[in-house]
Amino acid sequence: MARRSQRKADSRKAKQWYKVVSPEMFGRAPFGETVANDPERIVGRIVETTLGDLTNNFSKQNTKLKFKVDRVAGDSAYTKFLGHEMTTDYVRSLVKRRTSRIDSIVDVTTTDGYQVRIKPSCFTVKRARANQVKSIRELSKRVVLERSKSQDLNQLIQDAVGGKISLEIYKEAKAIYPLRRVEVRKTEIRTEPSMATVVPSPVPEAPTA
Repeated sequence: MARRSQRKADSRKAKQWYKVVSPEMFGRAPFGETVANDPERIVGRIVETTLGDLTNNFSKQNTKLKFKVDRVAGDSAYTKFLGHEMTTDYVRSLVKRRTSRIDSIVDVTTTDGYQVRIKPSCFTVKRARANQVKSIRELSKRVVLERSKSQDLNQLIQDAVGGKISLEIYKEAKAIYPLRRVEVRKTEIRTEPSMATVVPSPVPEAPTA
């Protein structure tokens, strides 16, 4: 028993704390710590935080962010973005009686090859007619698709989480029917660009004699 206890104690002593760092789209900001006795064991870990905690803005606590550790350097664990989602309580608070909630699901491909699913939601002032709901849903999809054609992953996620996509949908859709709120309630990275899609740099020809 004494030897087993000693091994456990040695294992605990060998563990090290690593700073968890957000991806480039969120400013490479440290937002927490994780512990391991081998840095390779951190790679692949899923970590979550809120946009409020990441930006020190309490009004953004209703936005949850999900990251995955993809590499460790020194005492820092660097992450990549997996997706975001509005909290259930917040979305429910936007749904009022005798109003319409108009949800859309849009699958897009960024200029750097990421396939992303984006889910905007529009909340009307009063209940909209079926043709108005259809028009607003189609408009929401068009706005998201047009933005993704000219944006890489970093730009698209910044606009989705930061509210620029919601604002653009709101400005255009309110001409169809008065809106109270528009939110991109969820994003999700579906697939990452494969190495096969990366075009290799041309090899310079050897000079001729």
